[in-house]
Amino acid sequence: MMSYREFDSPLEGHPTVAFPYTEAATGSLGQGLSIGLGMALNAKYLDRLPYRTFVLLGDSEMAEGSQWEAIELAAWYKLDNLVGIIDVNRLGQRGETMYARDLSAYEKRVSSFGWETLVIDDGHAFPQILAAYDKILRVSHKPVMIIAGTIKGKGVSQVEDQNGWHGKALKQEDLEKALDELGDVDKSVVGTIKKPEDLGPPETRIQEVTDLSYTKGERIPTRNAYGNALKRLFPHFPHIVSLDGEVSNSTRAEYFKEAYPQHFFEMFIAEQNMAGAALGLACRGKLPFVSTFGAFMSRAFDQIRMSQYSDTNIKFVGSHAGVAIGQDGPSQMALEDIAMFRSILNSVVLYPSDAVSCERLVEAAAEHHGIVYLRTNRGGTPVIYGPDEAFPIGGAKTLRRSDQDRATVIGAGMTLHEALAAHDELEAAGIPVRVIDLYSVKPLDEKTLLQAAQETGLVITVEDHYPAGGLGEAVQAALSGTSTPVHALAVTRKPKSGKPEELLDFEGISSKAIVREVKEKLG
Repeated sequence: MMSYREFDSPLEGHPTVAFPYTEAATGSLGQGLSIGLGMALNAKYLDRLPYRTFVLLGDSEMAEGSQWEAIELAAWYKLDNLVGIIDVNRLGQRGETMYARDLSAYEKRVSSFGWETLVIDDGHAFPQILAAYDKILRVSHKPVMIIAGTIKGKGVSQVEDQNGWHGKALKQEDLEKALDELGDVDKSVVGTIKKPEDLGPPETRIQEVTDLSYTKGERIPTRNAYGNALKRLFPHFPHIVSLDGEVSNSTRAEYFKEAYPQHFFEMFIAEQNMAGAALGLACRGKLPFVSTFGAFMSRAFDQIRMSQYSDTNIKFVGSHAGVAIGQDGPSQMALEDIAMFRSILNSVVLYPSDAVSCERLVEAAAEHHGIVYLRTNRGGTPVIYGPDEAFPIGGAKTLRRSDQDRATVIGAGMTLHEALAAHDELEAAGIPVRVIDLYSVKPLDEKTLLQAAQETGLVITVEDHYPAGGLGEAVQAALSGTSTPVHALAVTRKPKSGKPEELLDFEGISSKAIVREVKEKLG
C-alpha cells in the first residue's frame, strides 16, 4: 500500500493485472458488470460450476448505457449466479450523482429489467447486509442487485458526506485525527469460510480438423468462409465461444450457432456489453470470437481499448468492410476499423481476400494469444489460393512478379482482386507490375515490402478504407526509410448507396483507378 500509484507498483491508480488478484483491468466506468456477466455465463452454461460472480458498482457509473445493456442481457439469460451491489453514496467526482441517495430510483429501474432487487437502507449495518446476502441464496432464475445506501467517508468528520474529496488523500496530520475518530479495530469478529468443493470445468478433447474444400475460381464471400472456419475449427479449439450482435445471419456466425448452439451467445444489438462479456469469458479460459459489422465495432472501442490492459485473448471479426458492400449505404460501411484496431497495443489486424486465406487466418487468430481483428467482405470474391497455402501472421503474398516490374501494387481483401485485374490490363499494355496481398496489415511483412520497393521503385497501395490509419499509412511508415515513393489510393469521398463496382470507381480504388494511377506516376 505504501507504493500505491508509484512507478512499478502493482497497485496502480486503477486496478490492472499487474496486481495478481486482479483478473480484468477496470477504471473506465460501466464495464465491470459486463465482465461479470461473461463470467456468469461461463459458469451457468459452459463449465456448469456453482460459483457466483459479484460485481461492485458505483452509483455514478449507473448513468453509463453499457450498465443497462448488461442488466437487460443478464435477465434474458436468467443469470441467478450474478450479483451486483450498487454503492449509493450520493457523491460522484464533482458533486451529486443523478439520483443522489434515492434508493427507490435504482430499485424501480433495475427491477423493471427483471432483476431481483434487495434494498439496504443502511449499507453500514452488518445485520442488514447479512440478511441481504442470505436472501441471495434463495433467488432462482433471476440475477440479484443489492442497492445499498452508504455515506462516503463515514466515520471521519472532515470528509463524511462531503464533496471535493474524490480521489484525494488526507494530509498526515488529518490522518491522525481520522484514525482517532475511527477508533480501534474490532478484532473480535471471527468467522470461517466453508472450503469449496474441488470442482473444475469439464475436460475437453482436442480433435483433428477437416481439410478445406474450396475450388479455385468459385466466388465465396470471406464472411461465409469465417462461419465455415469457426465451425470447422471447434473440435480442435473446444474453448471457442461465439458472441454476435444480432447479425449472425450476415456475419455468418450462424454456421457455428447451428452446429454448436451451447457455445454461441446472442448478445443482441449491444456491442459494448458484448465486448465486455467476451473479456469475462476470456478470463475464465474461453476463446471468444466476437462478430458484428465492422462499422459497429466502434461503439465498443472503450471496452476493446480497456481489454488490452487485461492481457486478454479475444478475436474480433468485423464484416461488411468498406464501400464494396454497396447498396446498404455509408452507415453500414466499415471505413475506420483498421485504424481503430491498429491503434491497440500489440494487436494483430488481418484482412483475407478469399475463402482459403480467410479460413487459414481464422485458424492463425485462434492459435495466437492476444487481441486479433479479422476483417471480412460482404460480396463474393474468387478463390485464388490452394487449400495447402499457409498464411502466417506477419506475412504477405507476392502474386504477380517479374524482373521487369516497374511498380508494386499492394491490396488486401476486395482491393487485391482489383489489383490483379489492373495487373492484367497493364501487362497487356506492356507495363509489368508486381502485386502483393498484404493480408497481415499488422504486423507487416516489412522484408517483402522493402524488397518490392527496392526492385520496382514505385509503390501504390489500394484499400477500401479511409486514408487515416489504414493500409496505406502502414506501408508508408514501413518504407519511410527508403527513397521509394508510396502513393495511397483510399476512400476519400463521402460514400453513398450504389452498386459495389460503382462505388469502387467513385472512390478511385477500382482496377480502372489503379491502371490510371500507375500510368500517371510512371509518366
